[in-house]
Amino acid sequence: MSNTTEQSPVSGVRERAPLLRACAERYRESTPFEALTIGVSAPLTPHTGLFLDVLAAGGAEVLVTGEFGSAHADVLAWLDDHEGITPLSTVGMSETELADARRELLAAEPDLLADDGAYLLSLAHDEFPEAAANVRGACEQTTGGITRLQAMDEQGVLSFPVYDVNGAPMKQHFDNVHGTAESSLSALTSLTDMLVAGSVAVVGGYGQCGRGLARKLRALGARTIVTEADPRKALEAVADGHEVRPMREAVPDADLVVTATGRFGILRREHIEALADGAVVASIGSIIEIDTEAFGEMASDVTRPEPGVARYQFPDGRTVTLLTDGQVVNLAAPNGEGNPTPVMDTTFALMSRGLAAFAEGADLSPGLHPLPEAIDRAVAREKLDAIGVDIDEIPDEQRAYREQWAAHEGSDSPSEKEPR
Repeated sequence: MSNTTEQSPVSGVRERAPLLRACAERYRESTPFEALTIGVSAPLTPHTGLFLDVLAAGGAEVLVTGEFGSAHADVLAWLDDHEGITPLSTVGMSETELADARRELLAAEPDLLADDGAYLLSLAHDEFPEAAANVRGACEQTTGGITRLQAMDEQGVLSFPVYDVNGAPMKQHFDNVHGTAESSLSALTSLTDMLVAGSVAVVGGYGQCGRGLARKLRALGARTIVTEADPRKALEAVADGHEVRPMREAVPDADLVVTATGRFGILRREHIEALADGAVVASIGSIIEIDTEAFGEMASDVTRPEPGVARYQFPDGRTVTLLTDGQVVNLAAPNGEGNPTPVMDTTFALMSRGLAAFAEGADLSPGLHPLPEAIDRAVAREKLDAIGVDIDEIPDEQRAYREQWAAHEGSDSPSEKEPR
């Protein structure tokens, strides 16, 4: 049972998260996680607190670590007082301390894992193979994490099944496209006081997060340039109306450069050398995207006018602003709480249902698996119900026609063709 009060950091997001409220009520009755330990690694925001509350309501003993630079003191205090949840992070802990906290979590041999970036999952296989062998299943919700897991899967090292929550349509088209873009824009403008309209904005990567950000920047009046390594995504960016250039050719004209890939080394030393005077640089994908060490090595002076803002003065006279030291800007910015609650409501509902499927006996081979379509559709249906939107039902005759595959006489007549 949750012991939240009206003053808790979670109470406000709970009101705007109908799916997670419903999950908690369901799981409190069915207790799918009874006698199970769930290990969670995620930014310790109010949204994550609500997700952990759902797992505890389902009977789980929850162990949780945060992510570097994203722990909220009020959320940690709330978790400390919450029955069934044990936080292993503290505010301001170093990366080394955070890694030790993850080791402490894995040493407890959890039955299920929920990850954000595959930090727990990779560490489990690297240092805790016996604990990994006993994990029933896991869920991963980020692009960067899935990239790491794809490599592990291709190398045949995954010892338990993992649901690719990031690949689910409800995650891709809402959390990634809209949630990340809107929360990141809010953080960018609050930290810099910049005017987007009329600026030149470079977006590194045209995955779901990158395209969402590029669209919203252009809608606000920015001239958008996209950089890509995938020719198909580059063509999509061109077709969507963005200019496409290599990063080295894009940054000299940029007022704003934002990496959005979750992959290593997107903005490197050669790009930093070419950045325009006055440019603002940030990441919305992962801290590994920007070579922050090169910033420090190349600069002649660094000033920090306010939290989350570092101004690097280079010997040639240029000044470049790096936001949140290259950490994910919508989480690491002061008062950054990640994506909006209505978006995290759907993503954590997907995560909760995925974990429940493993707890209830989903029998999958070790490796990376798509989240079941039935879960994705159920979450979409619940979300529509929650916001009061009705949709059509497929009539029996249309369903029968769609499932028909054999050729029949007269089947090409216009009256029998499926509407297009």
